[in-house]
Amino acid sequence: MRVLLIGANGYLGRFVADRLLADPAVQLTALGRGDDSDVRFDLASGSPGALTRFLDAVHPGVVINCAGATRGGARELTRHNTVAVATICEALRRSGCGARLVQLGCGAEYGPSQPGSSTAEDAVPRPGGPYGVSKLAATELVLGAGLDAVVLRVFSPAGPGTPAGSPLGRLAEAMRRAMQAGDGELKLGGLGVQRDFIDVRDVARAVHAASLSAAQGIVNIGAGRAVRLRDAAAVLARVAGYGGALHELDQGALRQSIGHPRAESDHGGPAAYPYPDGCGSWQQADVRTARDRLGWRPRINLEESLADIWMEAACRI
Repeated sequence: MRVLLIGANGYLGRFVADRLLADPAVQLTALGRGDDSDVRFDLASGSPGALTRFLDAVHPGVVINCAGATRGGARELTRHNTVAVATICEALRRSGCGARLVQLGCGAEYGPSQPGSSTAEDAVPRPGGPYGVSKLAATELVLGAGLDAVVLRVFSPAGPGTPAGSPLGRLAEAMRRAMQAGDGELKLGGLGVQRDFIDVRDVARAVHAASLSAAQGIVNIGAGRAVRLRDAAAVLARVAGYGGALHELDQGALRQSIGHPRAESDHGGPAAYPYPDGCGSWQQADVRTARDRLGWRPRINLEESLADIWMEAACRI
């Protein structure tokens, strides 16, 4: 099976590439903006015609899109999450390769949900931030292109390689600094937020399964269980061997909040949206479709994911 993987050097793409390379039946070609890609191509500025010619030459059976942006303003997010996907869809429509498209979407497309509920694929999406809006627009493009396509809506990825600007990444960094300084207490904000965390290696397994399946439409990829960031912090403290006290700041302390993205003034750069603030206080995926149509279930628990996050944070100089 010839697979064209777009975004192989990204957070999720690296693990998808590893998973595919472990399958002896897969012939993998990586396309991206970096020098280490097999083929350099910028989806946000490249023409569909150029990509079509490449597809006709390589003739992949599956195209997997892991590329995209999780931070930046609305314009940047739209270019890399929406315009880029429009280029892929148009190129596939023009090409004679007939490739199946596996698009990585995100739980942020749904927006806030009712606490205690599980969000199924038929829920009406109401994204609350520019990242979710840009990804939802990409999903609509994929579903409306008339392709053999599936969109995997990944909820909150965790595990090795977790971005330092994400809630779990920032939590690990705050704990590392506290331990390094010998602080007996750690004060954090935003720990009441509840998210459905799914290990990146389980996401890679889902992508592999989707590439081999006949499933179309939208499929949620999550653990199926919402976890409060406060509880994740307690597990991380146990994994790290941190014996200090964890104190939660009040809701107004967003500048020191773990559960919310930083504003531009917090770090001098664009706002980060690994887990968009527009998702509200609760998200939990209904993952029955993934089980029934992909034969997929999550295997890696959150404690293992947090242990890997901590290992990377502890080694950071």
